[in-house]
Amino acid sequence: MATVKVAGVQAAYVLMNQQACLARTVELVGRAAAEGARVVVLPEAFIPGTPIWIDSRPIWDGDEQWYALLVDQAVVVPGPVTEALGDATRDAGVYLVIGVEEREPHGTTIYNTTLYFGPDGGLLGKHRKLMPTGSERTVWGMGDGSTLPVVETEHGRLSGLTCWENYMPLARFYLYSQGVDLWAAPTLAQGDGWVSSMRHIAREGRCYVIAVNPCLHVDQLPTDFPHRDEVWTVKAGDDGWIEPGNSVIVGPNGDLLAGPARHEETILTADVDLDAVRAARRLFDPVGHYNRPDVFRLAVDTRPRPVVVVEED
Repeated sequence: MATVKVAGVQAAYVLMNQQACLARTVELVGRAAAEGARVVVLPEAFIPGTPIWIDSRPIWDGDEQWYALLVDQAVVVPGPVTEALGDATRDAGVYLVIGVEEREPHGTTIYNTTLYFGPDGGLLGKHRKLMPTGSERTVWGMGDGSTLPVVETEHGRLSGLTCWENYMPLARFYLYSQGVDLWAAPTLAQGDGWVSSMRHIAREGRCYVIAVNPCLHVDQLPTDFPHRDEVWTVKAGDDGWIEPGNSVIVGPNGDLLAGPARHEETILTADVDLDAVRAARRLFDPVGHYNRPDVFRLAVDTRPRPVVVVEED
């Protein structure tokens, strides 16, 4: 099969400004496509940005105004934001994976959601993070097994997990069983340990991994953000980086193809070859010849769990 270029876009969001983040996304998708990318991955919670106060303030201590702003700026799926993102992917001719903070049309619970779009502009799938991590549980609800999509593309099967979900071995195994070739990992995770985990997943799943972080400096916080001086406290040694970045692209043998990129906004690219995936699985296929289903079994419940079920005559 022919090779294809993939891109991981490490960029700054405009904190709690949906339309500004959307405009940034449209611009960045166009730039990645101009560099030849046909699969583009943007960071976790990129629209409208990470609720950074959960790691800078005591939990539930004076954050009411910020949470109300988050609810106001969150994304309804489907809705105007997804229509605009679809237009952008259609214009660019790319597949797009992007993290948003989602709410129901009349809801106030926020979900950490990853969206998948196709080059025809269609919304191909969404994944709600199954388990928010630590302080994230004060702002994000939990997804269910109905939002674990695997997207069939002409460049391979595309899926992935969000941030620390990638540490969940059963979730990984389920997606491996769906034949994922391109693994997207939008994340906020920092440091060399995370990069090692991405290399492990690539080698374990025999797939390409595109792990993408935001990159945000305290100077980039909007000047008119409510109580701007309180939303983030600069820590000794961080040089003012709220999100320092940590993006990588990894090959199916665990080789670093691009990154890690830190302390800069950048677009990482790499040429991927699905023949390399198939060759790597000849030696190790975790859900095929290197699996023992007679010893181990995984049960997965993919039924949706709605809050209300309406039964009609």
